[in-house]
Amino acid sequence: MPTVTLHSVGRHFAEVKAVDNIDLAIEHGEFVTLLGHSGCGKTTTLRMVAGLERNDTGSIVIGGCVVSDASAGLFVPPDHRKLGMVFQSYAIWPHMTVFDNVAFPLSVRHVAKAEIRDRVTTALRLVEMERFADRPAPALSGGQQQRVAIAAPWCSSPKCCCSTSRSATSMRGCARRWATSSAPCSGGSRSRPSTSTHDQEEAMRCPTGSL
Repeated sequence: MPTVTLHSVGRHFAEVKAVDNIDLAIEHGEFVTLLGHSGCGKTTTLRMVAGLERNDTGSIVIGGCVVSDASAGLFVPPDHRKLGMVFQSYAIWPHMTVFDNVAFPLSVRHVAKAEIRDRVTTALRLVEMERFADRPAPALSGGQQQRVAIAAPWCSSPKCCCSTSRSATSMRGCARRWATSSAPCSGGSRSRPSTSTHDQEEAMRCPTGSL
């Protein structure tokens, strides 16, 4: 069974069809890249999967559960979809350290402190940021912020992790390390990354497939 399925999904802004009747199935363990020019609906599609945009047509199924069905008026909010999202802006909390940023998704779910420490340490090791755990977020370079942004959602056992073009290359490298790691930090489950990019060369380096 596919991890994520989109059936006839569309998103319209007045007369503009940002996404028009898309069908997509992402299988368990796949790394999928959405390739297209700026403004073609790549990020909007990912945002609909994550629940940050509401689709006007069609349905979205995640892990066998319908999370959005336009015709039935069904919409599951983002915090109940168990997904990760790496934003273009990275969404790093400036008043927190690297460790606290990555731990935040687990902290708000009241995960035990010992488990948070173990999972965050593993995540930071996989993105090669373990030695910067105590560094304040504003003291990070752009590339370091990107890796922190990738580690945070993967720490919280997402069924799928979505990323936009600025972090697609780093996501690809991290996904490869994640897949070969003997100690995944997500409680034994491995995230299925989905990214969007307008860079064809970058998309063709995707480990699984490009659309």
